[in-house]
Amino acid sequence: MVPIVTEAARFGGFPEKRPSTVRHTGNLQPVPVRHCLPLYWSVDVSPILPLDLAGVPTVRCAFQPIALFLLAVLSSLVSPVAQGEDTRPNTLSDQEVADGWLLLFDGESLFGWQAASKADWKVADGTIGVSEGEKGLLATTTQWGDYLLRADFRSAKGTNSGIFLRTPPQPKDPASDCYELNIADTGTSDFPTGSFVGRQKAQGEHDSQQWQSFEVTARGGHFIVKLDGQTVLDYTDPEPLGRGHVGLQFNSGPVEFRNVKLKPLGLKPIFNGKDLAGWKTYPQMKSKFTVNDKGELNVKDGRGQLETTGKYGDFVMQLDCFANGKQLNSGVFFRCIPGETMNGYECQIHNGYKDNDRTKPVDCGTGGFYRRQNARAVVADDFQWFTMTLAADGPHMAAWVNGYPVSDWTDTRGPHENPRQGLRTKAGTIMLQGHDPTTDLSFRKLRIAETPKRQEYARRE
Repeated sequence: MVPIVTEAARFGGFPEKRPSTVRHTGNLQPVPVRHCLPLYWSVDVSPILPLDLAGVPTVRCAFQPIALFLLAVLSSLVSPVAQGEDTRPNTLSDQEVADGWLLLFDGESLFGWQAASKADWKVADGTIGVSEGEKGLLATTTQWGDYLLRADFRSAKGTNSGIFLRTPPQPKDPASDCYELNIADTGTSDFPTGSFVGRQKAQGEHDSQQWQSFEVTARGGHFIVKLDGQTVLDYTDPEPLGRGHVGLQFNSGPVEFRNVKLKPLGLKPIFNGKDLAGWKTYPQMKSKFTVNDKGELNVKDGRGQLETTGKYGDFVMQLDCFANGKQLNSGVFFRCIPGETMNGYECQIHNGYKDNDRTKPVDCGTGGFYRRQNARAVVADDFQWFTMTLAADGPHMAAWVNGYPVSDWTDTRGPHENPRQGLRTKAGTIMLQGHDPTTDLSFRKLRIAETPKRQEYARRE
């Protein structure tokens, strides 16, 4: 029996989002395999397979029944990857996007991160790495409350590092002002990998110089930490800190991070999919807001607005949107002065871009903050559902489209009741905009979570 080698295995990397083909020299037809995984059989393995003229490894099948069997096994084993999931680092699958996951690290830059010390933080080969400099954190610019966090890490032997949760940019004491999820070999620290430093030790020893994966559930004061799928820590803080940044630590020794993803938790629907309960309409305006038989909120015509009855200051909001036309214009206004005409900050909706270049948005671009900061890339397309996430945290605000970070802005103006005139952190309403007579957009899955206030406590002995 010979090995079946996919295109992904041949090139030694993660499979790209394109069809791959397994070929053979029998009478069977070539079999397309999408996003193949490198699968091998260990009997009579030849080190190198010949390539056909198309440059694809050739599988020479001595017996046609065996070939049929192997191809059937391959087809079953590659699912669900064969259904369009992207397995490359620093990407999100369609299901992750639908579930509300966000990339904190885009795989290419430190957009959305800020270093609190002079260490040699850098991005290379799809990783965030650091090896020398001053001790300190590389922290997200956004603070988070409850969430599910995933991150891969790889550390050299003897390295002491960590991932800080609900932390200030410059924490003073992990036992009181943050939660330090440690990365440290046994003997390097009293709190080995998977522990909360100064709070609780992890179960087992997990020393490794290979890539490992954390998954953290942070809900109120309760934390569950999994390492490579195994629960190593279950910790409850009777005095939870509420909110804070996610921080990657440089302490001593080289360390790398990738696949840093976050899913906000605790979001509650603000649209029931049946009617406009919980929203204020403005019938004197031209826009028409209706709920269709699919449970979607549709707006046509403009100018007009639909306003929540609830008020929100610091929050995370997620929604799905569909633009039923080319380069339509709309927006999500927030911290609005109730009853006024769209008097708030605007997170723009406009999927147009110039010169066939998605980094050149038309009219700010979806996820940009209108008249404040353009989206750095237009991720969404017209005539396709997309997911937008908006995080407002004091003077700071950020947005993601289909889980990709597109804007990150801080309002440095002086405080003012009117957000057109200065910084408004006071809670206000959310408004959906009908922009003009061409408006035809639909919304669904509108949900929001208010971010808990930050709490500070004295050191716990």
